Amino acid sequence: MTIQTICVNEVCEKLKQGAILVDIRQPDEYLREHIEGAELHPLSQLEKEGLTGHAVNANVVIFHCRSGRRTQQASELLAALTTGKEAFILEGGLEGWKANNQPTRLNRSQPLEIMRQVQIAAGSLTLMGAVLGWLVSPVFYGLCAFVGAGLLLAGATGFCGMARLLALMPWNRP
Repeated sequence: MTIQTICVNEVCEKLKQGAILVDIRQPDEYLREHIEGAELHPLSQLEKEGLTGHAVNANVVIFHCRSGRRTQQASELLAALTTGKEAFILEGGLEGWKANNQPTRLNRSQPLEIMRQVQIAAGSLTLMGAVLGWLVSPVFYGLCAFVGAGLLLAGATGFCGMARLLALMPWNRP
């Protein structure tokens, strides 16, 4: 069974009729910005526990992530979790919702998502290593290699030391 993708206008109509909107992103992403009324059910939690909350009893469930890519990739799992229900994927995810001028709840006091922080930190360190290597000493190129090795390890193993380190920073603590 595949889950059909529906546009923002159709989602709005289905929500008026009692559908439940399920956000499959991570808690840090949801806390920063989310669609009002969407229930948070991170994909990792859905894989372990299945649907919970209001989504369990809903006849119609609409899933979304930031861009729609994660939701599409998880469509087989989501279809299996919604057997006996109508299930849909919000076209374009949160970004598609916003592109159609629909409101979101944005909390700027929440830090950026951890993976965006990793991207900023890794990019900054790599750029700094390259500039210092060129201007000061080739020894600084080692910083670029160190960051590259860390990213390679994170991609290969799923363990990101920089994300773990950033999660401990004061701005990421509740």
